[in-house]
Amino acid sequence: MLFGQSVFQSVLTRLKEESGEEETEETGAAFRIQGLGLGFVAPTDERATAASADTEAYFAFLPELPEIVSELPAPEPEAPASPPIPPHLTRLTQEEIAEELAITASDTGATLAEKRRRFAKANHPDGLPPEFRDNANIRMKTANLLIDTAIKGLFWR
Repeated sequence: MLFGQSVFQSVLTRLKEESGEEETEETGAAFRIQGLGLGFVAPTDERATAASADTEAYFAFLPELPEIVSELPAPEPEAPASPPIPPHLTRLTQEEIAEELAITASDTGATLAEKRRRFAKANHPDGLPPEFRDNANIRMKTANLLIDTAIKGLFWR
């Protein structure tokens, strides 16, 4: 690739060289886009006054339009509607959470750890919207207490 050319431009240049065509000054830089002069952006000579006269003539022939005034009051920004609380987050008693966890005497340390992970996946406060985090905290604390008690019971068997 030649410096300052895209891959396509360098391929075209190489193909021209292979076919034996010589680049002249007129055709050699044909693929380059020449920049616009400053006169285009901000004319500083007599053309500037002629250009402004042209636009004045354009606006002179436009019909007079009445100014449109909006008489409607500006709409009040609506507060974003909070999603409804999931039903499982409303069950906060120790009995309801124990029923959800379904801890039995035959559970091992591995099954209790799996139950903790599964419960945390659905109830952890970090994965829920801020308005539900208080309920999620209560549920997680209760579930951790129940599972820790069950693990402690395994140790004393």
